[in-house]
Amino acid sequence: MDQILAIRTFVRVAEAGSFAKAADTMNLPRSSVSKLVQDLEQHLGTKLVERTTRSVTMTTEGAAYHERALRLLADLDDMDDTVAGSRSTPRGRLRVDIGSVLANQILIPLLSDFQRQYPDIDLMLGVSDRSADLIGEGIDCVIRGGSLLDSSMKARKLCELDYVLCASPAYLDGRELPKQPDDIRAHRVVSYFSASSGKRFPLRFGRGDERNEYVPASSGISVNESTAHLNALLAGLGIGQSFGFLARPHVQSGALVELLPDWKPDNHPLHLVYPAARFPNPRLRAFADWAARVFEAVDAKRSGLRETVHTDG
Repeated sequence: MDQILAIRTFVRVAEAGSFAKAADTMNLPRSSVSKLVQDLEQHLGTKLVERTTRSVTMTTEGAAYHERALRLLADLDDMDDTVAGSRSTPRGRLRVDIGSVLANQILIPLLSDFQRQYPDIDLMLGVSDRSADLIGEGIDCVIRGGSLLDSSMKARKLCELDYVLCASPAYLDGRELPKQPDDIRAHRVVSYFSASSGKRFPLRFGRGDERNEYVPASSGISVNESTAHLNALLAGLGIGQSFGFLARPHVQSGALVELLPDWKPDNHPLHLVYPAARFPNPRLRAFADWAARVFEAVDAKRSGLRETVHTDG
C-alpha cells in the first residue's frame, strides 16, 4: 500500500463526502479510491468512514485521523517544496473559480504575467456566476464577493468594488431623471438575480447616515451575469447598478449616464476564499499574492472612490 496516497485519498473522500466526487477530483477510478481507503483502514485496524448508498461520513476515529492527516500532508508538501526548490517556482494543478465578469475583465487579460512568473502551475479556471462547492468539486479557492458567513472557509480580502447607478442616453431620452432613490419607481429597472435562489437583488443607496433600498416588483429584464447586465444597460433596457470599474469607461465615453452620484451603496468586498480545513499550499499562496496585486487596480477604497470599512469573514 502507498500509505501517503492512501492518506491523501482518505482526506479527499472525507472532504467531498463521496467516493465518486473524490475519484473525479483525483482523476482515479472509483474502485481505486475505495480500495485505497479500505487498505488504510485495514492497516490502522479501525474504520475511518461510514459508507451509505448516498454519502460518506467520518467516524470519531476518522475525524481525529483527518485532523492529523491534514497537518502531516501540509508538512510533507512544504518539505518537498523546499527540497525541490519550488518555493520560488510552485508547481502542480490549481483550480480557481471566479465570476465571469471578474475573469474576463480583470483576471484573464493579465494571466500571461502569472504564467511568466509561475510556468509550472497548471491553472484550471472555472468561470461562472454560480455558487461553487469548493470541497465537493475539488476547488482550491474561489474569488467571491459579498459578506462571508461560512465558518468552514477562510478568506483573504482582495479589494472593494463600488457601484454606479446608470442608464443609456437612449433610455433616458424623454424621461425625467431621478433626483432621489424613490424616483426609481417610475423607471424600468435592469435587475440582477441570484442564479441559485432566483431572487432579485435590490438597488441600494446611501448618503451620510441615510440608507435606502428598492426591490423592483417587476422588471423589463433580469439577468444573473454581470457582463450581460452591463450590456442590457448599454442596450437601453432600463436603469441599473453596475460595478464602477465596468460602467465608468462607458460613462466617460457617453454611452452611459451616471445617475444619483451622491447616493452610493456600500462597497462590495471581494475575497479569495478557501476551505479552512486545508493548509494553503505554495501554488495557492502564489496565486493569492498575485491576485491581491491584480485587484488593487479596481479597489474603490484604495482609489478613494468611497471610504468604507469591512471586516474579513
